[in-house]
Amino acid sequence: MTQIHVPVMWKECRDFLITERSGAYFDGTVGFGGHLEKFLPELNKDALYIGTDSDDTAKKYTSEKFAGDSRIRIYDLNFTHIDKIAILEGLDSFTGIFADLGVSSYQLDSSDAGFTYRAESDLDMRMNKKLGKPASYFINSMDEGEIIQILREYGEEHDAKKVARAIIAKRTVKKITTTTALAEVIEEITPPNYLFKRLSRVFQAFRILVNDELGVLREFLGKSVDLLAPGGRIAILTYHSLEDRIVKEVFRNAEKGCICPPSFPVCVCGRKPVMKAVVRKPLVPSSEEISFNNRARSAKLRVSEKL
Repeated sequence: MTQIHVPVMWKECRDFLITERSGAYFDGTVGFGGHLEKFLPELNKDALYIGTDSDDTAKKYTSEKFAGDSRIRIYDLNFTHIDKIAILEGLDSFTGIFADLGVSSYQLDSSDAGFTYRAESDLDMRMNKKLGKPASYFINSMDEGEIIQILREYGEEHDAKKVARAIIAKRTVKKITTTTALAEVIEEITPPNYLFKRLSRVFQAFRILVNDELGVLREFLGKSVDLLAPGGRIAILTYHSLEDRIVKEVFRNAEKGCICPPSFPVCVCGRKPVMKAVVRKPLVPSSEEISFNNRARSAKLRVSEKL
């Protein structure tokens, strides 16, 4: 298999995540093992590295590649199952928790995944083909108002009404079942200088909907804060503002202490922070990294530590 996925900001992720060489680490998006391979040299032989991924191809590839390493366990589960996996492994907590929320290069380029407008395939977009409904189901069944809402909330598309009406007009004539069919609808109503940005936003919106990406991210982060050992860290790579906003919100909430009004002479809420920020502002890739891996250009890394 050729180059599948170039791990983004792997040095920064490694340096901020690995605080104990013999610790227990959880990778919620192990994928094809790009970050895992970079992290391993920093871990002792008695360390534990648990990876999860609901993509069958990725899970099979990574399991086979690292089959001889006793430190590694790979589960074909969504990262929201972090609590169940901890129980299965007999763990009370993790030393570090990591997730790279980007869609892998392999998934983007795969001819049958339906994530990209650059290649024709069924309009699927499911990370796990065994679960849920494909994007084509929603695109051909949702009413105008629902499509507008999805495009605005998940795609941050400014002219969502125009796009929604074009989709409905096209599907009235013929169902939209392929990536190229959806791309053609967008192309017909979009100026050339805005086409690629709108295509990216529309495809992102339906991908987030199909996989409930923001909902599962909130669930995963909430469980991660609870399962992190004192001194342990959570490092999350995001690629668009919706994800980054959620990570920032969860971290800030966990890092917040007293929430009593300033006029109160003493604290009565009893709230104490459970996390502290390791970096105040998100880290971004260097210009050098972006030059050889353009898909890193929108990445942001946030890190928080358990008190």
